[in-house]
Amino acid sequence: MNRNFFPCAGARALHAPTRREFVYGLGTTLGSVALTSLLAAEQKGPLAPKGQMVPAKAKNCIFLMMEGGPSHIDCFDPKPVLEKLHLKEFTREGKMKSAMESGKRYYVKSPFKFAQHGQSGAWMSEPWQHLPKVADEMCFFRGCQVDSVNHPTAMYQMNCGNRFGGDPAIGAWVTYGLGSVNQDLPGFIVLPEVSYPQGGSANWGTGYLPAQFQGTALRSKGSPILDLQPPQGITPEHQRANLDLLAKLDATHAADHPWHDELKARMNNYELAFRMQMEVPEVIDLEQEDAKTKEMYGIGKDATDAFGRKCLLARKLVEKGVRFVQLYNGTWDSHDYIERAHGNLIRGVDQPIAALITDLKQRGLLDDTLIVWCGEFGRTPDNGVRGGTAYGRDHNPKAMTVWMAGGGCKAGHTIGATDDRGMEAIEEVRHVRDLHVTLLRLLGLDDNKLTFYHAGRFKQLSQIGGNPIDKLIA
Repeated sequence: MNRNFFPCAGARALHAPTRREFVYGLGTTLGSVALTSLLAAEQKGPLAPKGQMVPAKAKNCIFLMMEGGPSHIDCFDPKPVLEKLHLKEFTREGKMKSAMESGKRYYVKSPFKFAQHGQSGAWMSEPWQHLPKVADEMCFFRGCQVDSVNHPTAMYQMNCGNRFGGDPAIGAWVTYGLGSVNQDLPGFIVLPEVSYPQGGSANWGTGYLPAQFQGTALRSKGSPILDLQPPQGITPEHQRANLDLLAKLDATHAADHPWHDELKARMNNYELAFRMQMEVPEVIDLEQEDAKTKEMYGIGKDATDAFGRKCLLARKLVEKGVRFVQLYNGTWDSHDYIERAHGNLIRGVDQPIAALITDLKQRGLLDDTLIVWCGEFGRTPDNGVRGGTAYGRDHNPKAMTVWMAGGGCKAGHTIGATDDRGMEAIEEVRHVRDLHVTLLRLLGLDDNKLTFYHAGRFKQLSQIGGNPIDKLIA
């Protein structure tokens, strides 16, 4: 049928068909076959699975983002010297005196005791009660540094490689490079807090990459996806007929305007949304899981229920073929009362994360799944006086702990080190761009080849290139 006879709003006025329209309008000719072929190729979609660029074990990634800057000094990197320096004034010259006398910055010891765990001897503070059971599955990296001391810019850099926003998130790069196994679900899914992290949804944006690679955020309360089911009386057959008509109209428009990438993304999203109506309800229904599994994740307990549900959902999503899942927890911005604040935060994620690692391993999925845990930066060994005993820590871009599990990382090792006060990395010191390059390599992607031409040059996650941290790779 010629498009000029479609009875729809916005159709062109009747006119003699162009040569292209005439050829495509012949239902049994080569033109129709060619159009059908183009549509079939488009239906395959930009998220169709692609081969790895380099050999790697990991096929998908679960990224645990502890927004706000968790303290390495109070989690995984003990500093005994702070016991002696506690409440001594912190100065550039190294002179010390009682902070109660000076009212200035002072050193703060960790309120937690530390112990080593597993055959690897991994250090963890006492609030971690469950994670020690999987210590030998983890690889700790203490040499990472970032550039910004501010939350939004540091979040952008950790998530997107650029402090100023507008660039694709690492999850977008991964799905751009590898596609996704399950074409009925988004390739990149985000499980945020009720309040979005500083910097907002740009932390999982697609930047200059095609829109199909943007992270899809699921709601943390209520229905994860609004309007998932069609209105009463609208059958799947009705929806399919409407989408087929819309696809024909969009295809002819796209043929005249091939540079309109937004239209292609919209067409793909309509189709994906239709397919999600069948796939998503079963995936997000955690009640299908047995009681033992839910108990393992801490579901039903006040402290662990929220993050436990996220971790269990993440396992189900990667099991269904979703390429990249990012979970948010926070905020870890403990400028005061660090014992209470960090203690509660650790207890909220400890059991769910340990369960996630255990569950993936017992299902044979841990080798295929790279788990990453980090914040946007670490914290300082000192802080200002805040009410006498309300000890906390400030932002620290020069020292932090990142750990990984599964996916071909060097399990059972601690790589890099910070100085005796935890102020700065001093061994295997690497910029965050090298961490990004390493994560891509573990997923079978080469940062120098995973590029996109934009604004006159080929761009990449690392911005200017980087080197993989070989010691983190098994």
